Amino acid sequence: MQQSTIVPFPGTEDRFGGQGARRVYAFAKRSFDILFALAFILMTLPVWIAIAVAIKLSSPGPVFFAQPRVGRNAQVFRCLKFRTMRPDAEAMLKDSALAAEFEKSWKLQNDPRITPIGRILRKTSLDELPQLLNVLKGEMSVVGPRPVQVRELAERFGPWGPTVASVRPGLTSLWSVSGRSALSYPERVRLEVEYVRRRSFWFDLKLVLLTVPAVIKGSGAV
Repeated sequence: MQQSTIVPFPGTEDRFGGQGARRVYAFAKRSFDILFALAFILMTLPVWIAIAVAIKLSSPGPVFFAQPRVGRNAQVFRCLKFRTMRPDAEAMLKDSALAAEFEKSWKLQNDPRITPIGRILRKTSLDELPQLLNVLKGEMSVVGPRPVQVRELAERFGPWGPTVASVRPGLTSLWSVSGRSALSYPERVRLEVEYVRRRSFWFDLKLVLLTVPAVIKGSGAV
């Protein structure tokens, strides 16, 4: 899948620290990303197959869904997920009531576009398993701010957009383990920015461990 580029946000800066520390962290983080993604894909391969079969049998359309999201340094990439919506999902969003709710938080609490299988996948976060492929490609990391759309970053993150776009987006994040969609969008922005400023290898490991109970509880998943 080919990447495209948007104009980089002005003022993007690396907030991690000295050059030596940045290099050590970057090497450790990327090494962990590759090993984690490979191991998790191999361990969950039967789950991938079962999900693919369930999607194909339950509704027409492709197994995977890819949507442009903003990556590190404002690079736009195609973020992968298992398809959880009906094929006419985009057309349904043109409904004025749905569109108004979506504009508030970029999510719908009782989204009529989601298939029955899709609701299970979203509640368990299994729909995001294909993003492990994005991690292997270097477009995402295991831990980082959750990937957002171009317009979403510009409109919702405002002056904090450069901070969030200065690192790779992650499979999980500080926001993911703090309530996700149960939080307001300004609170999400605060948590994503807080991660960028606090990030370290040990903080990343802590968030990976906290993700397990968050996924089991389904906290804030919609």
